[in-house]
Amino acid sequence: MAGRSPITLVAVDAVEVKIIVDGFVDVLMADAPGVERYRASDWGDRDQLLAEHGFAALVTVTVDGDRRSILYDGGLTPTVLGRNLDVLGVRAADLRAIVISHGHTDHQGGLEGLARRLGRRRLPLIIHPGAWRERKIVFPTGAQLRLPPPSRADLESEGLTVIEEQGPTVRVDGAVLVSGQVERSTSFERGFPIHYARAEGGWEPDPMIWDDQNVVINVRGKGLVVVSGCSHAGAVNVLRNAQRLTGEERIAGFVGGLHLTGGLFEPIIGETVAALAEMHVGVVMPAHCTGWQAVHALARTMPDAFVQPSVGTSVRF
Repeated sequence: MAGRSPITLVAVDAVEVKIIVDGFVDVLMADAPGVERYRASDWGDRDQLLAEHGFAALVTVTVDGDRRSILYDGGLTPTVLGRNLDVLGVRAADLRAIVISHGHTDHQGGLEGLARRLGRRRLPLIIHPGAWRERKIVFPTGAQLRLPPPSRADLESEGLTVIEEQGPTVRVDGAVLVSGQVERSTSFERGFPIHYARAEGGWEPDPMIWDDQNVVINVRGKGLVVVSGCSHAGAVNVLRNAQRLTGEERIAGFVGGLHLTGGLFEPIIGETVAALAEMHVGVVMPAHCTGWQAVHALARTMPDAFVQPSVGTSVRF
């Protein structure tokens, strides 16, 4: 990427990131400046928000009073994504595009049946070409976790227009950058060593998960807001890549998974948190696969920046 000119993003007046699917829900948490929590109006209503091991977020930008939204990721199951979209009042007319962070099931499995809610609008769905690979995790015990990939035919049957992009692209009238494949530069973010992908000759190591991508928005006067599904590229790499692509050094916010859970990744929590603190990230909302130890470390180290995620929570910049 050396010598590449920065990508010019339309500076937005505001951006709001609302958590649609995540592994935690608490409707009793208090609002805070820039943070709005979901409030249930009737607990007798059986249609309440659900949590699951998946991720999805509604990203809404405001430019000259005009609000435009994308759905970033689709959670694990249609039951949870569909329920939460309905409870949170997300309308088909609100969406301009869908972006898939990577091919793992817990980020796209919920898109099945989406046409019933959104209609067959031929919404663009941006996905990295590497996301179609069948994957699995092989644990040291020998146990395996299968990770079915998305199906192009199924996505197209939902009325979506599938757009494969390996590199960065700008969407939503120049206001939203889809990062494409993230450049890896740190010494400590080395991928997922027990992750495999199916190839012509059988299963092969796939530690880098190259299809990992995120979305980046430039908020006027504040800097970048980055939303990341799992940060398989490494959270620090994700932020540095956003800075390289745009030429903007300020990071106003980071929302999403940092993938620091479990014995393989807990050893790099200290370096990751120290790097985020050194980058003066304004707001950190560590969702999904971040892990409790990393969440606690971020809350201790960056108390003024830390926001506890919960399904239905919106953070506004």
